[in-house]
Amino acid sequence: MTEQKERINESAAYLKALSPFSRVNFAVVTYYDSSFIKQFQAVKKINYSDIPPKFNGTKENKGEFIFASSKNGEEKFIILNGHINFYNGNKMRDVALPIYVLKELGVKNIVIVDEVGHLNPRCEVGEIALIYDHINLMGDNPLIGENDDSLGTRFPDMSNPYDEKLYSNLEKYFSEKKVKYNPSVYLGVTGPETETQAECRFYGDIGADVLGYSLVPENIAAVHSGINCIAFGMISRELVADRLAEISEEDKLKNRIKAEITFATIIADLVSMPARRLPSSRQAGGSKL
Repeated sequence: MTEQKERINESAAYLKALSPFSRVNFAVVTYYDSSFIKQFQAVKKINYSDIPPKFNGTKENKGEFIFASSKNGEEKFIILNGHINFYNGNKMRDVALPIYVLKELGVKNIVIVDEVGHLNPRCEVGEIALIYDHINLMGDNPLIGENDDSLGTRFPDMSNPYDEKLYSNLEKYFSEKKVKYNPSVYLGVTGPETETQAECRFYGDIGADVLGYSLVPENIAAVHSGINCIAFGMISRELVADRLAEISEEDKLKNRIKAEITFATIIADLVSMPARRLPSSRQAGGSKL
């Protein structure tokens, strides 16, 4: 057994022993302390730092592993309240570990939420990006090194990283609900420094619509392990070349919360959709919302 698999098994065994649910197949992975998770019931919370052997990577990564339910208690799922960020000095396999642990716990479908800046002038701060593809400029990924075939194939197919069937049905959902969204290519960079004018111009020229620091390695791990993935960005800052301006943390937070208010209804509906319990389209049988 590889060291990576041993770590996954140890974390999963600890969580299984504490789980209040007999089975769970849906999870939400988000940045720390997003307002929209407060609409759900936290059945049991476990600090990342308490999960062996080292679930939270460096001690800078605050987070909670939450066994959650809808307000009526009918829908049971997991919330990862906090990304394990590469810019805190974690290795890429530390960043991806929570995704593989979710797989070991039986999760088949995940929603990943990231805070993003927009590079495309058609977007506005306070809006939602619906991610349909990504560009990895992080200079690393969690699959580099020895591959454990029990986790996934050596060369996973990344032609459909954000399930196109789910994406198509989400587009219909947004249209029916008359909610504005921005179809987006996500650019993954390391951070934590902000971007220069030249970088923003280059990123827009190569086809990126939004930019963030967390999503790409998590998505790669999800594809590698056969988990179906969809992703959203909460747009908190403008990165359009030649319109770049300094923004305060207070304004960034205000913009992010504006997007979260819109997203709260969306994620509540996603949690309640029966189709989220269907197998991934990467598996036999396909998947529909």
